Amino acid sequence: MAYVITDECVSCGTCADVCPAEAISEGDAKYVIDADACLDCGTCESECPTGAIVAE
Repeated sequence: MAYVITDECVSCGTCADVCPAEAISEGDAKYVIDADACLDCGTCESECPTGAIVAE
């Protein structure tokens, strides 16, 4: 199960800071998750202050 970052993202960077796999990076309009590098741990989802990360 992969996670995705929705348009609710405010580009705060919290998710990238807590990702143990360093699978999250800043995209053009929002942060993005590299599905191949993602460990599916859910850390980013629980730390996102806007609830912009959801399981796909």
